[in-house]
Amino acid sequence: MRVKNITYSSIEDTSQQEQIIYDRLLYWVQNKTADRFIHDFRCLFIEAKGYEDKEVRLALDKIVNAKGAEENFNFFFNRCCHIPINHWQMQPQLQTAIRDLLDQFNYLLPPESVYSRTSKRLRRLVKNFSKSEQFLKLQRLAVVIDEKNSNSKLVGNLITRYPYLYEHCLLSEDSSYGAKKAIQQIQAEHQHQFELDLSKYVIHQLQLARKLRDRQLSPEEARIIKSVKNPTLLTEPELGSALKQFIGKVERGYTYGELSQSFLNYNKQVPSYKSFKNNLYEYLISSIDGKYGKHQFNEKLYKKLQATLSQCDAQQLNEGLVVRTGSQLMKFLVVESNTCPNHYVFVDLITNLGATQTVGLLLKLALICRKLKPYLEKRFSILFSHYEPVAKEGVPWLIRSLENLNIAFSIYFGKVDLSCLKQIM
Repeated sequence: MRVKNITYSSIEDTSQQEQIIYDRLLYWVQNKTADRFIHDFRCLFIEAKGYEDKEVRLALDKIVNAKGAEENFNFFFNRCCHIPINHWQMQPQLQTAIRDLLDQFNYLLPPESVYSRTSKRLRRLVKNFSKSEQFLKLQRLAVVIDEKNSNSKLVGNLITRYPYLYEHCLLSEDSSYGAKKAIQQIQAEHQHQFELDLSKYVIHQLQLARKLRDRQLSPEEARIIKSVKNPTLLTEPELGSALKQFIGKVERGYTYGELSQSFLNYNKQVPSYKSFKNNLYEYLISSIDGKYGKHQFNEKLYKKLQATLSQCDAQQLNEGLVVRTGSQLMKFLVVESNTCPNHYVFVDLITNLGATQTVGLLLKLALICRKLKPYLEKRFSILFSHYEPVAKEGVPWLIRSLENLNIAFSIYFGKVDLSCLKQIM
């Protein structure tokens, strides 16, 4: 019993010491210039020597030397980094300070060059943090907030373009409530801006087409008129095809939204989960080119569905089964996991069907249950992370897929009225 009490007290005491650090960082960021904050932050954490505030220094000593510090330090230090970032990202004139703060990790000092045992330990812990998933997410966040200073040649630095990746690529399980709210706000702003830009682009194209049709403009004059910028990385023909695919009639005179609603209505009285899986198979393969589907894909999809939760085949259908089935299919169709990033099926689909139709297939799946959208976002975040350090020219299929999904999500899950897009049909 005594051992349990000692352990609990140790944890409680460490938590108190962490709060001392958090409070002091919050005070700094509210009362010091960004340059001074970064100077003191470097002195306290990275140089790990020379900081004069005794209360802060002692609190940090206890954190660094606590039992389990190696496992817990990254969570603590991640929050330390988020405190100034959350503050600076709300003020455009201070956003460059975020990159300056993270640049400090490019100049870490060797632990052996300092005498104090605690300072050596702190430098090692900070170095380990610089190689962690938490730090990678901080770097991504810096790109999202201050995209002008990023190198857009790499896949990773295109993350600003895809708000649906933000929660998965920028947040960790230990992210604070403040960090989550900040990311959600940025996500909403960027998604709203993309939807507005897409709407403006299409309206402009419609106006030009109407004037050309009515002979108010010659083709030469239309080319001279300053056009609204294409908000995607797709070519204009590719963007036009994507819009027609996601808004227009794609099967038997129905849109994707109408097809999903028809499927849901049909399955309201389905007798069993197994019957639902059979219906889901037919619903999905109707989007697949017959020649490609009959070659191998349809058989693989059928076997995957039959093996999914087969122990539940006789049960009545419920939302939980729909979500679990959809998430398993997304692993099969897109990518399995971070630790096993196999995506052969996805690449094969894009190679044979193209990015737009492949995303359309995934959209059909997401539309049968709104709770499936985050699962699809997660699959794409895994792909994004896998190719993050690669030049975007090396994976054009991935860029086209990310762009198509952005359009599809904007049309079916967005908040801006895009009804004007139906005029292009």
